[in-house]
Amino acid sequence: MTATRAFGGSVGALVVAGTVALLARQPWLFPSLGPAIMLHIEKPDQPESSPRNSVVGHLVALLTGYALLVVTGLAGHPSALQEGFSVPRIIAAAGSLAVTAALLALLNASHPPAGATTLLVSLGLLKTPAQLVIAFAAVLLVTALDLLFNRATGRQMPLWRAPSRKEDSNGGPDRRPVGAADTVRAG
Repeated sequence: MTATRAFGGSVGALVVAGTVALLARQPWLFPSLGPAIMLHIEKPDQPESSPRNSVVGHLVALLTGYALLVVTGLAGHPSALQEGFSVPRIIAAAGSLAVTAALLALLNASHPPAGATTLLVSLGLLKTPAQLVIAFAAVLLVTALDLLFNRATGRQMPLWRAPSRKEDSNGGPDRRPVGAADTVRAG
């Protein structure tokens, strides 16, 4: 059943996003959607897979990648695939990944596929504001589709945020005094 779910969830989300891309003639498909979809489908209950982390992660990645393009003077340049690599391009790529990782850690919004998204932008593969808006809309679309798919197939994916690993099973922080969970009450 796991392989069937993985296949169905992956193909469903990408066919819908691909159809939108075909009809709109815009980049609604980009490489980091693949790992995001796989996280959503394979591990829907993990914090990294939650809609919050997906949305915040890719938004931070898109904005950070673009900011580093602007700061390094590469916003108007062809992509690294066309132009090749230079010191400013390496600074943009390394800086965008480092800043994205740091911001997501500060926001408690880990989402590893966002690392690929920020590199797509800082390497100039997605670089216009319109492309960034479309990429973000694609993230919203596949996240919503994956949420619906998981719910329809009996897997629980949170509507917004998964409990962090430090929270108890009721979704809230464990506020008992240290050691209270380990004591047994007599009588």
